[in-house]
Amino acid sequence: MSERARRLGWRAAYLVAALAVYLADQATKAWAVRRLRFGDVLKFLGGEVQFAYAENTGIAFSRLQDGGEFGRWMLASLAALAIVGLLLYFFRTRRTDDRILGAIALLLAGVGGNLTDRVRLGHVVDFIQVFIGSYPWPTFNVADAAICTGAALLALDLILEGRAEGRRRAAVGESK
Repeated sequence: MSERARRLGWRAAYLVAALAVYLADQATKAWAVRRLRFGDVLKFLGGEVQFAYAENTGIAFSRLQDGGEFGRWMLASLAALAIVGLLLYFFRTRRTDDRILGAIALLLAGVGGNLTDRVRLGHVVDFIQVFIGSYPWPTFNVADAAICTGAALLALDLILEGRAEGRRRAAVGESK
């Protein structure tokens, strides 16, 4: 097997993982629509985690809710552009950067999942509620969790890469 084929194989594996997360997101949202849409609430861990149906026409944490059809298609367009940018970044990233490739795969799955809802339904289906003490975290879904995890992995990579660069510079400075 050629080196190019091996690199594409690894990228394909990350894309298959992204597809699996995307399908899990869509399946859990379909379940939430069928099971929770009419007011049912499922409680776990003494009520600290709940499943309750919500529709989000805006963006993260229910911001920009009043955009109407223009807002719907503007957000859908931005999500589609984000997917194009993520794919470009994905195929330009070195094969050895597993943290970045994994982060991009999670971001692709999450953005794609929420984009599918927005185009198909006009809103994003949210259903996971977490309470930290009496504070309710904004309701979210599997796609949102994938986006946050992917973004956190990218941030971690930036921090670790910055530290590694600082050590390289310090080592070069010491050798002079």
